[in-house]
Amino acid sequence: MESVARGGTRWKRFAVVMVPSVAATAAIGVALSQGALAASFNVSGQQFKVSVDRLDGTGFAQYGALDTQHGGKKIPVAVSAFKSAKLKGLCQSVVIPVPVFGDVSLKLTAGNGSKQVEAKNLFIDLDQLNADATFRGIDIGVAAGDAHKGPGINKGDVADPGSFGQQSDSATLTGVKQTAWATSAGTFKLSGLSMKVSKGKNECF
Repeated sequence: MESVARGGTRWKRFAVVMVPSVAATAAIGVALSQGALAASFNVSGQQFKVSVDRLDGTGFAQYGALDTQHGGKKIPVAVSAFKSAKLKGLCQSVVIPVPVFGDVSLKLTAGNGSKQVEAKNLFIDLDQLNADATFRGIDIGVAAGDAHKGPGINKGDVADPGSFGQQSDSATLTGVKQTAWATSAGTFKLSGLSMKVSKGKNECF
């Protein structure tokens, strides 16, 4: 079974029924080392933007969860997870407001040459995504805790195992543009990594 999705999704309420949406992102400033990164961290008060020219992933699952900011505020997110993923043309940016000095942008790029970005056990907490997507062997409406094609619910996620979820054998996305709150991965290999800090707003999109 193959499913194609186009367009964007904005998560305004946790109760909104999910539609197929996946993306990938990189850690700011450092490639994550081998081994699982603890998921039970408090997220910052800032989102970051990520764009990807093309993502090819296997073992996909998605479910709803709540992230917690420093201070205790809860944020509804859609968690997109892959057992493995390869990305071309990855860009991640965050704009940090600095008192008196003004905005400072941190922008990271990778996977623009012959080598791709590679990730294993990748989890992305997002609330908006635009992309053209093709899903293969997709199951929509599976209980989040019973989804077996993806890597399972991330440890530390505040998620109901009986809530709405979806999964697929594989997925291909092109023209990805997303905003996210957090990412964790077992392995994140950033080939051709470049990071730049600049004054003002210098975002991926």
